[in-house]
Amino acid sequence: MFITCFTVDVEDWFHVCGVDGLPTFRSDQWRVFDNTMRLLDLFDELDIRGTFFMLGAVAAAKPELASIIASRGHEVASHGYSHRLVYELTPEQFREEIIRTAGLIAAQTGKAPVGFRAPQWSLGERTPWAFEILACEGYLYDSSCTPLPFIGNSRGSLAPYRISTSAGSLWEIPPLVTSTRFGNLPSGGGWGLRLLPMKTIHKGVNNAHSGGNPAVFYLHPREVDPDGPRLRLPLLKRFAAYGTRSDVTPIVRHLARTGKSMPLREMVDSWPSAS
Repeated sequence: MFITCFTVDVEDWFHVCGVDGLPTFRSDQWRVFDNTMRLLDLFDELDIRGTFFMLGAVAAAKPELASIIASRGHEVASHGYSHRLVYELTPEQFREEIIRTAGLIAAQTGKAPVGFRAPQWSLGERTPWAFEILACEGYLYDSSCTPLPFIGNSRGSLAPYRISTSAGSLWEIPPLVTSTRFGNLPSGGGWGLRLLPMKTIHKGVNNAHSGGNPAVFYLHPREVDPDGPRLRLPLLKRFAAYGTRSDVTPIVRHLARTGKSMPLREMVDSWPSAS
């Protein structure tokens, strides 16, 4: 069975890492609720059941959103609280963030999260203590270690693998990339999903499926809001965060046919390699 996992980082248009002095935005300037609802409607139409990595700050500001996501058959996992890079946090701050976010999600959905994704793939070799904390707090999997240069580990595994800690083990589930002679390309989300040729994206999907692995895509609510506001950022950061003003919806419609979709939690539970 070919498994294709669609994941969503539930954050707003102004949640961009590495930007100093961000202004405070009023509640009427937030667009995450309406954009997430657009994604939920799209997933309903395409019979997609996915994983939504909820930012704690969003859960606090829009307390009804997590319960709506869960009621429509999707997994609600954790994206931390503040959207700060993990390696900018102390271990104590990281633990506090995931406990705070987990408490909000549990109160709003009736289930504590068992999956985590770090902002901007900022969990990895620089933060081995974070895996220990996640295992200690009862997490079953992480999806933060991307096999890409600069923001991840270009030599990292493309397939899910176990990470052992003194508090137990958890699965690491990398996002989809496509291996090329120029290195790994981010075909699973961000600017790569929006701009790479479809044949390059399909190559990554086929490579994952032929190895018996899931193809894991990642989306953001702002990617179905091409006319939404944008922060004024340096050129490269603006491109990475927003790319061209395009709607990712047609791409999702196309990729929904590439395999059976399921939340990451169910994939971990049912995937043959997980036994």
